[in-house]
Amino acid sequence: MNGSVQPGTPPDSPSMNAGAGKPPRHHLTSIRHCASSMRIAAAASSDYGLDLGTLSLISPTDVRPGFLPVFRSGSCAETGPKSYMEDEHVCVDNLIEHLGGRAAGIPAPGAFYGVSSRWHDRFHSRSVPMCHYQSAARTIQGLNCSAICLQVFDGHGGTDAACFVRKNILKFIVEDIHFPSNIENAIRGAFVKADHALADSHSLDNSSGTTALTALIFGRTLFVANAGDCRAVLGKRGRAVELSRDHKPNCKSEKIRIEKLGGTVFDGYLNGQLAVARALGDWHMKGPKGSISPLSAEPELQEIVLSEEDEFLIIGCDGLWDVMTSQCAVTIVRKELMQHNDPERCSSELVQEALKRDSCDNLTVVVICFSSNPPPQIEIPRYRVRRSISLEGLHLLRGALDSNA
Repeated sequence: MNGSVQPGTPPDSPSMNAGAGKPPRHHLTSIRHCASSMRIAAAASSDYGLDLGTLSLISPTDVRPGFLPVFRSGSCAETGPKSYMEDEHVCVDNLIEHLGGRAAGIPAPGAFYGVSSRWHDRFHSRSVPMCHYQSAARTIQGLNCSAICLQVFDGHGGTDAACFVRKNILKFIVEDIHFPSNIENAIRGAFVKADHALADSHSLDNSSGTTALTALIFGRTLFVANAGDCRAVLGKRGRAVELSRDHKPNCKSEKIRIEKLGGTVFDGYLNGQLAVARALGDWHMKGPKGSISPLSAEPELQEIVLSEEDEFLIIGCDGLWDVMTSQCAVTIVRKELMQHNDPERCSSELVQEALKRDSCDNLTVVVICFSSNPPPQIEIPRYRVRRSISLEGLHLLRGALDSNA
């Protein structure tokens, strides 16, 4: 994203439009498309409610007893017209497996998208006992449900922040003392910890920053956490439902928050420098660690329970949403799924359509479906038109007919 410009540079200057930030170090200019599929293993009983902490919010009225999601996902990332790639993304098919547990009936994980296949070998932190991960895995496994994670990061000011957060934030989530009993608190804590870790690092550029969006699914419970202008959109029987809010500086609530904390919004830019109101990193714009800054790393969270009407989820960086509405993206994905039922091709189609619409940014899109079948045809109900007439009108009509007889 074109989020950062040098201080003193007007927002509409050529240098800003070209994209600020230092050139990447050994960063590929293209990322291969990836796809995976996994059917969740769950007990064949009618009670699929989750009974742990914030996961215990499913009621029989939310979802029909027989509903069982099937997760199929695919991703696509392209450098686009920019000279190098600042986006990062991660998808974990089987979180239980990568925590060190093994759930019966759940296949081995397919792939990490956009990360090294050896990433899970480095997952466990030396500062956190292995038993913490195994305990979390057993707890999730005891829920008789799958746990998957999807994340997108849109860097600016170089690749340092996005690359670091991509490598570490999921580890920070599962290491949090609230995981998995309180997912929301664990995610909030992980975002703050990742932000502070960027401040403490001496090897990373402190002017590098990134937006971040994380989607965690436990069975049918979906958590979305967003800081920045990435977006998560749910396809619900052809209707787009936005599960995140774009944190732009000129957004009314964000602008009020920024100005209360001593910041300014100039031509849509925070302090005339940054095109987002929330991001991790960018410590050249923040005060001392622990102080409240107009540029916030705190995510907004949304939690929903998936139902049969929820067909797929799209998450993407602003390179997509700058040129396409949420409803347009849902319409494209649904149409593509009805033709070939391939979420990877759907994500690629969204990227290609954004390029056709002259997106000027890097593009990263992840599509995850909740059924093994393509979406059904939407039948538009036909209503019989009935007309009524008053008693007085009826008498007048009869009189007119009688006079003509």
